[in-house]
Amino acid sequence: MKDKFYVTTPIYYVNDIPHIGHAYTTIAADILARYNRLRGNQVFFLTGTDEHGQKVQKAAEEKGRAPKEHADSMVMNFKDLWTKLNISYSAFIRTTDEQHKEVVQEVLQRLLDKGEIEKRIYSGWYCTPDERFWMQKDLVNGKCPDCGREVEDIEEENYFFLMSTYQVRLIRHIEQTPHYILPETRRNEVLGFLKSQPLGDLCISRPKKRLPWGIPLPFDEEFITYVWFDALVNYYSATKYLSPHASRLTPHAVDWWPATHHIIGKDILTTHAVYWSTMLMALDLPLPENIFAHGWWTVEGRKMSKSLGNVVDPNEMVNTYGIDAFRYFLFREVPFGLDGDFSEQALIKRINTDLANDFGNLLSRTLTMIEKYLKGEIPPCPLLLNPPVPPFSKGGLGGLSGGRGGLNDISSSIDLHRVIQLKNFVESINPDFDFSMGRLSFNHALDKIWFVINDANKLIEDEAPWNLWKAKNIDKLSAVLYTLAESLRIIAIYLYPFMPDTAQKIWHQLGIDEKIGSAIYIVWGELKSGQKIRKGSHLFPRIEQKNITRSL
Repeated sequence: MKDKFYVTTPIYYVNDIPHIGHAYTTIAADILARYNRLRGNQVFFLTGTDEHGQKVQKAAEEKGRAPKEHADSMVMNFKDLWTKLNISYSAFIRTTDEQHKEVVQEVLQRLLDKGEIEKRIYSGWYCTPDERFWMQKDLVNGKCPDCGREVEDIEEENYFFLMSTYQVRLIRHIEQTPHYILPETRRNEVLGFLKSQPLGDLCISRPKKRLPWGIPLPFDEEFITYVWFDALVNYYSATKYLSPHASRLTPHAVDWWPATHHIIGKDILTTHAVYWSTMLMALDLPLPENIFAHGWWTVEGRKMSKSLGNVVDPNEMVNTYGIDAFRYFLFREVPFGLDGDFSEQALIKRINTDLANDFGNLLSRTLTMIEKYLKGEIPPCPLLLNPPVPPFSKGGLGGLSGGRGGLNDISSSIDLHRVIQLKNFVESINPDFDFSMGRLSFNHALDKIWFVINDANKLIEDEAPWNLWKAKNIDKLSAVLYTLAESLRIIAIYLYPFMPDTAQKIWHQLGIDEKIGSAIYIVWGELKSGQKIRKGSHLFPRIEQKNITRSL
């Protein structure tokens, strides 16, 4: 049976206009989903929108719409962007889905029946924009510590989840499971919070007379569910009706819970690491394997804000620079987990150096030489280091197999040490790449690929195929060009999670008709002798800095 891999993004607040932060989180999850499909795993990739709460109701009223009608119109902002960013999600959940509501109410009833919920009078400072209560000690200059806006003193009866009873157990779990919260700085942050103060109980309801837009409590119709409680349950509820084969009750149906990764921004770490973790403990459900809280993007050293007019619109970046260049920049420029600074000039520099000069030129030069010297046909695969691979011994993405060669047993008198060196470097991608991807160290995975790209470019300079052609050393010329072309074929597979369109274009230009998909087996020598290449336009044309007139 294939391994299962379940990755989630947060469900995004439906009133938001999608920005670089939303794109960053979602592309990260997409990279992991595509990578695991290549490994042959069963993948469930969930994203969606959070559509309940006071702000949605207020926005709908201002537009003269019902809240659901307003949500229906706004949700397309995210769906359209995910299409543009080539996001391969398995399911898109909306908290207004009837099936989601049913699971939320089932969960609430289970917690009540177990004695995990109680009703009591509550007095506190309420922030309407954040839909959250604060204690007096939490306020900053009498205002909400999160958004800095005014708070209102409210006393009302509400229902509480007895979160405080799980404080010690949660601390123990985090300490005994080092990978549960990553990066380590975020793990330490949560532990510091849990050890520095008593954990309170969580108010999980709002009176319907004050806020009618939400999921009613199954045991008290006068109250609706707190929007964060409703939202967090989506990760579990989706496995009941949106996951692959969820509707098929067969002995072989996959139980998708728990999630492998919750990918989130650091601003919602507490709600996931504390609220969600304790909710699952109370429900006797397994905790997710990992919660990864990445950093924020600033713009040229300043925080993004509408007032400064420097919010990065991913739609505009894709329209200007292309999908794959934007995806590549986000995950090569900054280690995933740290804060990053977005600069359009830095994006252009990456395109011109990494993508146009290093990578694009490698493909263009290789195909041009095959076209010029070998009539546009892939030469035979030389016998390099490894003996032919026996049938059924192919390695997967996690272990590249040796050559199937022997199609062109070149004389040992020809010096092929540089060709062999490049082949060895291609083979060496596997362990480091898999290790980096397992740690969500995307920039290191890309570094490994670029090490091979740079060596392939150096092979061209070292061996000078144009001189081999002049000297009529066709055997060595063929070995060099085959090795370059086969290296590009394999590099495309590794690049596919990050740059899916580009990877497929490389295969097309190499004359390969198959689609890069799931359960890829990487075997040296798969590029077929005599195959006609289809040299196309340069993948990444250089961008002249002077053409950029926009300033973020």
